[in-house]
Amino acid sequence: MMLIWALLLLLGIEVGLNQEIVSRFHQLGFEAFLIAFFGTLGSIVGAKILWGKSSQQQIQSEDTHTTTGIFSVLKGSLIILAFFIIGLLAGIFKIIPEAFFNRDFSFYVLCALMFSVGLSIGQQPETVKKFRSIHSRVLLLPFVTILGTWLGVFVISGFFKHSATEFLAMSSGFGYYSLSSIMITEYKGIELGTIALLSNIIREVLTLLFAPFMVRYFGRLAPIAAGGATTMDTTFPIIVNTSGKEFSIVSIYSGFVVDFSVPFLVTLWCGF
Repeated sequence: MMLIWALLLLLGIEVGLNQEIVSRFHQLGFEAFLIAFFGTLGSIVGAKILWGKSSQQQIQSEDTHTTTGIFSVLKGSLIILAFFIIGLLAGIFKIIPEAFFNRDFSFYVLCALMFSVGLSIGQQPETVKKFRSIHSRVLLLPFVTILGTWLGVFVISGFFKHSATEFLAMSSGFGYYSLSSIMITEYKGIELGTIALLSNIIREVLTLLFAPFMVRYFGRLAPIAAGGATTMDTTFPIIVNTSGKEFSIVSIYSGFVVDFSVPFLVTLWCGF
């Protein structure tokens, strides 16, 4: 968890140092938030349906750390949010020099996170046995994630000046903010590129903040669906911590498929 806090702190600094995001946040932030929120909501509703059909009551009852009191869950999310806000403010007010931050600290923290999670999983051989007991229907999760995201943002697309296909393009990063925002900027301009960048960052933060709540109310697959393309890197540790180590392979598999689809799906919707 300390490494997760460090990663959120660095993510906040990175966002705060981006003057373009900060200067246009009041203008484009609301639209970006709605894309992130409804896209995430659509994907976790789809994951809940898939989870119900998979009938994994045995796995659901084995781990008790996801059934803790609501105060404990809220406390963990508030700590994560606090580290992100501290980093955001540090970036905005240049408390940490940008040259100092450009040393790939976030990459090293992420590597440490992945190593610690892998070490933890490797010390528990029963994790693989639990994975084998998961219904094969779970293999549909990345496709449910994609379709659920699109349905979620399509619902709100009629209330804004941008077309439905532009909303679908902006949501097709599934948390992969760097590549998708660059592609959308090239195809559709800086405004849509900025919205896409913000919405994907917000989606990643929503997953990190609310993963315990997603597990509680939408099932073990929900954080994986919410994380989208990030579930094999930045959101992977929190998914393992909340959904259980037996879902680590599912998380990596789903993240890989969704991540691989991003450039093709963004190009598809930008072409309309």
